[in-house]
Amino acid sequence: MTTQRTVSFPTQELLDAVGELPANLKPVIWDLESDPDSPLEDIDIAIFPYMADPEFLKNVRKAENVSIVQTQTTGYDGMVDMIGDRATINTASGVHAAATAEIALGLALASLRGFPTSVRDQDQGRWNPLRWPGLADRTVGLVGVGGIGEEIRKRLDPFEVNLLRFGSTARTDEHGEVYSTGQLADYAGQIEVLILIVPLNDSTHHLVDAELLAKLPDGATIVNVARGPVVDTDALVAEVSSGRLNVASDVFDPEPLPADHPLWKCPNALITPHNGGNTEAFFPRMVKLLKRQLQAWSQGRDGENLVHRP
Repeated sequence: MTTQRTVSFPTQELLDAVGELPANLKPVIWDLESDPDSPLEDIDIAIFPYMADPEFLKNVRKAENVSIVQTQTTGYDGMVDMIGDRATINTASGVHAAATAEIALGLALASLRGFPTSVRDQDQGRWNPLRWPGLADRTVGLVGVGGIGEEIRKRLDPFEVNLLRFGSTARTDEHGEVYSTGQLADYAGQIEVLILIVPLNDSTHHLVDAELLAKLPDGATIVNVARGPVVDTDALVAEVSSGRLNVASDVFDPEPLPADHPLWKCPNALITPHNGGNTEAFFPRMVKLLKRQLQAWSQGRDGENLVHRP
């Protein structure tokens, strides 16, 4: 058995749900905002809060002996720079896949079937039948073919769309052709629904810029369930406020979206507040992952979803 290590949990609720830890792991509560029950120098493994303010996450630096960080999110943008060569990073990849795929489809369907307009009409007691594009027979560009991208692909299949998939490299898999993101501009003129589910890194920052947006056909809809900075916000606002393009997005840059941001006033913008993975499926799935991780760490193994090693 490996040496005794201390694991910090962000909430008592999460610790209670995980239950008894392996004998060589000692739990403490630390939400990264306040001091834990034991000195910070005792903490070896830190489980981050879900969707915490990045400023609070930086407090992990105060626990100088942390060697493992576990996120409760799939994305880990900015964490490598924050942690550097101090600790490994494990993500919650897979935990949010179904929920994020749900919201991607929900945003696309709601926008393409005019749900926001219907809600506004309902507020006014107005019966207002209109013809909307719908999802069937649309050409959908799915940018991102990882775990969540695959869940979106599976859910798109019954909707009878023409699907174009884009990944980091061009290839063919069991579901057909995958184009590279470098080819996105070549196909943009065909894409009526652009769904984004790529990690945020140097190559995807402002992947969707003014030039790419200009290539999309009139009336196209951008669905972003990746990260806000994957899209150039200024360029997006220009196209959406003009009425040429529509957006249905769960993520933004900046985030939270300020109350005076112009997107709020665009009737062709559907805004959800980064709710992608935040369903009742999240907590039990996270608990199951942590139980597996704790067993692995107690035996000196890396655990699942290792994305960074010093």
